[in-house]
Amino acid sequence: MKCPFCGQDNTRVVDSRPADDSNAIRRRRMCDECGKRFTTYEKVETIPLIVIKKDQNREQYDRSKIEAGVLRACHKRPVSAEQITALVDAVETEIFNMEAKEIPSSTIGELVMDKLKDLEAVAYVRFASVYREFKDVNTFMDELKKMLN
Repeated sequence: MKCPFCGQDNTRVVDSRPADDSNAIRRRRMCDECGKRFTTYEKVETIPLIVIKKDQNREQYDRSKIEAGVLRACHKRPVSAEQITALVDAVETEIFNMEAKEIPSSTIGELVMDKLKDLEAVAYVRFASVYREFKDVNTFMDELKKMLN
């Protein structure tokens, strides 16, 4: 690592510790030439992921969209913020484990519904009703019957 003060390559790590909820490592370094200290952060590089929407438009993956949908589905339900974060983390892990550069939004929606079904039934039905665009009560009842079986 080059020293930002003198430009020399002779630096050494003085201290390392987790940073940013253990998603990065904070390293305190010292230059062997000028003796000054500086901090660097080491983070895992993620693959840029593109989501293919229903209308075939493409946009960059955004975790906050999944969180917002799950939050709306869980509104006024006995689901904690930690449970929602864990659900979104699990969905995100599955998405990135696919190691694809592009993923259909339908795949993400199905993953969310699978996780919600196990977490909270009403939240699942709420999410499914918006995601699957229920047109009438019969479609809604069919989904409820599937759940009850």
